[in-house]
Amino acid sequence: MNFMRNAGSPHRRVVIIGTGAGGLAAALELSANGFEVIAIERDTEPGGKLKPATIGGATFDVGPTVFTMRWVFEELFAAAGEDLSAHIPMQPVEILARHAWPGGTRLDLFADPARTQDAIGDFAGAAEARAFANFHAEAKTIYRLVEEPFLRAVNPSSIDLIRRHGLEGLRIKPFTTLWRELGRHFRDPRLQQTFGRYATYCGSTPFAAPATLMLIAYVEQQGVWLVEGGMRRIAEAMAALASARGATFRYGTHVERLLVEGGRVAGVVLADGEVVAADAVIVNGDVAAVAAGLFGPEAARVVPRRPKSGRSASAITFSMLAEATGFPLIRHNFFFSRDYRAEFDDIVAGRLPVEPTVYLCAQDRGDNGLSGNAAPSSRERLFHQLNVVARGDEQPVPPGEIEAYLKRTVTHLEACGLSVRWHPDEMMVATPSDFHRRFPATGGALYGQATHGWRAPFQRPSVRTTLPGLYLAGGSAHPGAGVPMAALSGRTAAACLMAELAGERAATAGWRQAAAWGDLSLR
Repeated sequence: MNFMRNAGSPHRRVVIIGTGAGGLAAALELSANGFEVIAIERDTEPGGKLKPATIGGATFDVGPTVFTMRWVFEELFAAAGEDLSAHIPMQPVEILARHAWPGGTRLDLFADPARTQDAIGDFAGAAEARAFANFHAEAKTIYRLVEEPFLRAVNPSSIDLIRRHGLEGLRIKPFTTLWRELGRHFRDPRLQQTFGRYATYCGSTPFAAPATLMLIAYVEQQGVWLVEGGMRRIAEAMAALASARGATFRYGTHVERLLVEGGRVAGVVLADGEVVAADAVIVNGDVAAVAAGLFGPEAARVVPRRPKSGRSASAITFSMLAEATGFPLIRHNFFFSRDYRAEFDDIVAGRLPVEPTVYLCAQDRGDNGLSGNAAPSSRERLFHQLNVVARGDEQPVPPGEIEAYLKRTVTHLEACGLSVRWHPDEMMVATPSDFHRRFPATGGALYGQATHGWRAPFQRPSVRTTLPGLYLAGGSAHPGAGVPMAALSGRTAAACLMAELAGERAATAGWRQAAAWGDLSLR
């Protein structure tokens, strides 16, 4: 039986597997352009890593907590004829993050670079303040050089960058590590830690990640927003708009495999045997699951398997309702270890660090302490994230080690001036094994492959595969990890799909605003 549908039909059907940020962006883009969209999600609600948790009656963000690159969503919503601010209320922060070290020293980074420069001058001296000005200028240059030929590209390459920018392309600093470049800019090791943390945003170590990741400093200072109601609002808004344009969402449904006929994807087969025919399929899941054959052998053959040693980091997270005293928490806080290199040596070796760096998201706070939405009895929502190796498929962390690690974490926070008190019934722990169960074949890696070495950014799988009708979207595909990057991948996948179903095979690497498909077309 032929399950293929007519690609010239005014109701071309696309199945999207998974409703993370990439899948939702693709669903909104395609439904706004008249495609019949069926989004299949094995969970009970949309969002992927944006899905919250409930602890003691309070709702927590337990995945991404930072909203940046707002322009990605402004373009997406505008392409659907909508205003982002009307659907996702959010407020910009003035203080991007508060950084602390044992002994009580603190440093705030601000959305205003001039204020950050002044703060660094007060913290580490005038020479380091001048160093920050140079560092920020270089970060801006790197972002300018990579936005079009990399972030918005379908299948970028280093050759494309050189062709576009010539020798200026070397200013993205691909051949030196982030840590080495930070050492060239800053003499104070605390500032090296402060900006070295950007490597962890994609699950990597600053001692192996390329200095290109400096661009994150510029991205953050273009704006960090607090989403009212939590990060889940992003997923809910995209799903609601796609539904309003005709998309169908099927929750609690599992895809057994892709249906392939005549050398191209023809739909999906569900766990109960139901066949859902489609002209194309977008897999919004970790590419490791595709490569492992979880969607069938035909799909596995077009996605190369990567070695486990190349996985990005995982995490241990502690989410709790707690009383926090002694330290002026804001929304985003970092408590750095005394020895950053020793910490990452432990992580790479598969050990829990003796003294971890802790990211702490105080979800009832803004720039000026508690927002008034704190839980009863002075308790507030605290989310702690600590980087660990992604071996959740083969080396679970024993409960006794988790308990000991929590004690070391609390001791470290106290050394930085923060005291945290909580009740065990109001705390939830997540480990690499938990993330591996949620995201099969990953070992708990939260960001796809690690971004180590100059080739790594160009080695993520493209959204367009060599199996006709199959596309990828999500943080493990190009352009990379993070909510806005995953959304970009979904838009790019949708653009490729629309052009190719229309018989317009993309001959060049990128897309930009245009009138052909909403505001998105291939060029």
